[in-house]
Order: sequence, then structure tokens, then C-alpha cells
Amino acid sequence: MRVYITDLEAYNNGHLVGQWYQLPMNEDLLAESIENVLQEGRDICEDTHFHEEYFITDFECDYMNIEEYDNLSKLNEIAEAMENIDEDGVKAVNFLMENHFVKDIFEAIESYEDSVRIYENQSMEDIAYDYVNDCYNLDELAPIIANNIDYEKIGRDLEIEGSYYKIGSDIYEYIG
Repeated sequence: MRVYITDLEAYNNGHLVGQWYQLPMNEDLLAESIENVLQEGRDICEDTHFHEEYFITDFECDYMNIEEYDNLSKLNEIAEAMENIDEDGVKAVNFLMENHFVKDIFEAIESYEDSVRIYENQSMEDIAYDYVNDCYNLDELAPIIANNIDYEKIGRDLEIEGSYYKIGSDIYEYIG
């Protein structure tokens, strides 16, 4: 997660004074970084205005949207929690957030491993085949039955059930 922190007073006076910061970072360093941006605003504006407010004018983040007045300490905490999550985990957290299966990102981080399964580059037909194979040993079924299973229709029924979501080339299963 990267955020661009801007001095609000300098911005209101026609100056874009800010800096990109990579989160997570040490809380003391974060406070010092904010103060550096505000001090730069004081220096550029050369006035008696108070430079004590900042806002986020831009961000780069794969797993959530950031608003201009989001709390930086909370964002730092989120970035720290997401730091050790692999790419599939980030996709799962994002899926939970975008589909409103959780109330906040902390719940998504806590529950993604138990509530989302991602099938990369698979079709619902592939998932239906795996589902049937898990329920019944296809090698033990009579060939006339095993060869006539309609995996496309089973896949469609599984999708209609409402726990499978196609996003890009992946299919997400919400286990809940």
C-alpha cells in the first residue's frame, strides 16, 4: 500500500505539497513523515496559517479503496496485517470486501482462509467434475454412467446455487 499525503492548508493556498509513503511503517516514522509534509507546506506558503491537517490525494493498493481522509494509523495497521498474505490471499480478501461478505477488512483478513476457495483458470465444468469425483469414485462407477455425466449442467447448477463467482479467469467459491 502506498499513499500520497498532502498538506491541506498548502493545497487550499494553491500549492501541492506532499510525498509518497509506503505502508506499513513504524508509527513514529509515520508521524515524523506527516510532520515533514506539513513543515514543507509551512515553508512554501510563508504565511501564518496553521498547517496541521493533511489528506490523501492518491494511493496504490490492490485490496481496498482508500478515501482522502482515512486514518493513516488504521491504514498502517491494515498494511501491516496484509504484509505477509500471499497473492491468492490478497485476491480472497479483496473478493470478500467487494462482495460485502464481511463488515470490514480486519474481518476479511481474519476469515479469508476459511471462507474463500479460488480456482485459477478453471471453468464451472472443471469444478463440477472435481465435485462429482470427490462425492463418487468415478473409477468404481459403471462406464455407462461415468461417461454420461453432464458436467456442464452440473456446473451451471452449482453456479446458480450462488456460492461461485467468476472474476476474470478465476472462479471464487464463497464457503462462508
